[in-house]
Amino acid sequence: MRVIRALVTLAVLLAAWQALVWATGLPRFILPGPLAVADALQRNAGLLAQHAATTLAEILIGLVLGVVLGTASAVVLASVRGARRWLMPLLVVSQAIPVFALAPLLVLWLGYGMVSKIAMATLVIYFPVTTALFDGLRRTEPGWLDLARTMGASGVSTLWHIRLPAALPALASGIRVAAAVAPIGAVIGEWVGSSSGLGYLMLHANARMQVDLLFAALFVLGAFAVALYAVTDALLRRALPWLPDSHAFDEKD
Repeated sequence: MRVIRALVTLAVLLAAWQALVWATGLPRFILPGPLAVADALQRNAGLLAQHAATTLAEILIGLVLGVVLGTASAVVLASVRGARRWLMPLLVVSQAIPVFALAPLLVLWLGYGMVSKIAMATLVIYFPVTTALFDGLRRTEPGWLDLARTMGASGVSTLWHIRLPAALPALASGIRVAAAVAPIGAVIGEWVGSSSGLGYLMLHANARMQVDLLFAALFVLGAFAVALYAVTDALLRRALPWLPDSHAFDEKD
């Protein structure tokens, strides 16, 4: 039912968009209608697929690196008091800097290839994963920790068998947020400087007033974002089947 409602909503929005274009007579280079965008998708399918493959690779690699680095950083912050005292302020300050300000530096240091875009995506993903897992590790049930100390469990054993499993829901939330924002870092890097990718294609289409192609690239990017979030959410639900889901009860009602 949820998928059907989403498809119906999308169809209504597309119909309203097309009706607006027909009613106002807006030129194609200002606002192309869905039919024009669909035509651009068909005519430029090969070009879009070529650039989409680059962007998708940047997003997926950045997502994996961001999750791994964020998980490792959260564990260090939660386990080592000295690291928390020194690294947490740096982590917060780093996120206060706009990502657009960092993108030119990454392109300058790492070049116009995929490496700088992967680094950008990793930075965007890193913070939500780190903060979500760190918060989960700090909020472990005190009674469980007291029981572990009473039974003589070591710090490593307590972390591995109690604190990390208890923090998995928080980590799952951080990964969901990371999946939603993952395309942002890659596309920003492509806008600043690149030779391929959907962001690169969008800039060139905009410069040539090919707005229908720009919308087509944007549609592909949006499809990537929705599919990535849906796949990530499904995998997390399968990996953590014991977590309660209030939406399941809402669906029954």
